[in-house]
Amino acid sequence: MSNLKSQNYGNHKKFAPLYHFFLMPLSLVIFIAAIVHLFREEFGYSALLITGISLCIIVLTLIVRIFATQLQDRLIQHEENFRHMQLTGKPLDPRLSVKQIVALRFAGDTEFPALCKKAAESGMQPAAIKQSVTQWRADYHRV
Repeated sequence: MSNLKSQNYGNHKKFAPLYHFFLMPLSLVIFIAAIVHLFREEFGYSALLITGISLCIIVLTLIVRIFATQLQDRLIQHEENFRHMQLTGKPLDPRLSVKQIVALRFAGDTEFPALCKKAAESGMQPAAIKQSVTQWRADYHRV
């Protein structure tokens, strides 16, 4: 991992080029073209079929991304609960939301327990949690 770019708040978001810059835009272009075709063909059977298939492609594309990120969030929640248990002997505060826990994963071990407590007590937003991290713990395995 030493050849990977150092990660911080400013550059931690990940884009999957094939998804974000190819699959999703192409799906949208196909859907728009199918709608244009649908009106030009006056709602003919084949035009309806093509539009339906293109809509299914868009929905499938979105669902694949949503399922992957939801699964990742569940894994992060369990990993961070385990890490908190190792560091403090106690589970994470149940007041923490999944989004807060996902943001807390970037905190280094020395500041993690205190930041967890602060986030739970004050209801910090995920962006504020990430901005509060002073010892960034990179996550290079995000989806």
